Amino acid sequence: MSEPFDLLLEKYAALVVRVGVNVQPGQEVVISALPEQADAARALAAEAYRVGASRVVVNYDDPFLQKAAVEHAPEEVLGSSPDHLLAQARGWNESRPALISLSGNPHPTLMEGLDPARLAKSVPIDMIKEVAPLVTTNKVAWTVVGAPTKGWADSVGVADLAQLWDAVATSMRLDEADPIAAWRSHVEKLKARAATLNAHGFDKIRYRGPGTDLTLGLSERSRWVGGSVENDAGVEFVPNMPTEEVFVSPDWRRAEGFVRTSAPFFLATMGALVEGLEIEISDGTITGARADRGEEAVQAQFDLIPRSRHLGEVAIVDADSAVARTDLVYKDMLFDENVGSHVAWGMGYTVGMDGSLELSPEQRIGEGLNQSDTHVDIVIGSPEVQIDGIHADGSVVAVTRGNEFVLTD
Repeated sequence: MSEPFDLLLEKYAALVVRVGVNVQPGQEVVISALPEQADAARALAAEAYRVGASRVVVNYDDPFLQKAAVEHAPEEVLGSSPDHLLAQARGWNESRPALISLSGNPHPTLMEGLDPARLAKSVPIDMIKEVAPLVTTNKVAWTVVGAPTKGWADSVGVADLAQLWDAVATSMRLDEADPIAAWRSHVEKLKARAATLNAHGFDKIRYRGPGTDLTLGLSERSRWVGGSVENDAGVEFVPNMPTEEVFVSPDWRRAEGFVRTSAPFFLATMGALVEGLEIEISDGTITGARADRGEEAVQAQFDLIPRSRHLGEVAIVDADSAVARTDLVYKDMLFDENVGSHVAWGMGYTVGMDGSLELSPEQRIGEGLNQSDTHVDIVIGSPEVQIDGIHADGSVVAVTRGNEFVLTD
């Protein structure tokens, strides 16, 4: 590790608390973590209190309990959350805490070999239904951030936990002299890129490359976003740390073509690593899917979760990515989505479509913004994949070439 761990953890916590969720004086903070991430959770809690948080709650989730449930629990219990946890989540509608979720699975192969149908049923849809409306509409400040564990380091294939922390530090710009200032500059760059895309007012976006030819229609409401957003109270926060993307919520009805993933991804809800995924899309619906690995898990999710066969996000990431500079496959979508341009099936975010916050979920679907209880990013970008913007009159403008963002005002 390039610097003492305690110092790195202090810088990490300061960045997440002060920029990631931008904790306000008197605010409650809720941290979701795995037991192996206790060091990071404690550092975040201490920093949150340091900046004036009224209360910090850490919820630990143990994936071994989910495995045991899939193997042995009664059918009717699978996927159901305890009443006290559901009540806690419902209370967030009033208390509006800052939500920090720690990513970085220490047991990425734990669920392999389990009955896919029972594993699919074990997904806590009831809890997702409580939390998703808060985060997808940005009623609260929230962020998802990586917290390295030994198991995660082993799955990535680095020498040890310290090396993974070094890579995460690079991805999060903790190696800069002033990480907070570096992040604010980075956020401004992404915002400027989003503004350039919005100024063009493209009707469609097209991705073309080996195994990929996908055209996605945008709505008149669609709005490119990058870097940070604001919650209901006007507090600026960064939903993902790291983030290298500018993204938009497309019109889910207007997707046509096929894609092949250019990086593996971990389908967290199903506990499966997916490689070499190919999907076909017609009239806005995923009509076919095959994969070199993890195909059964993908199909199970499509079968389990309503509206997961429709796209909810289009994102652009170029070679200027700090995550890509680490040259690792993290097997964690928070990081791996930031190595290249990507799309996501499932939930479309209201922040990426103007005026959708005031609409009901059913109205959003009717306006072209997909609503679902899942959101899965798949990387389809590479130096060989080019992205074009298409205007309503059919004229085509280059957005990326050779993995470089080339669009100008």
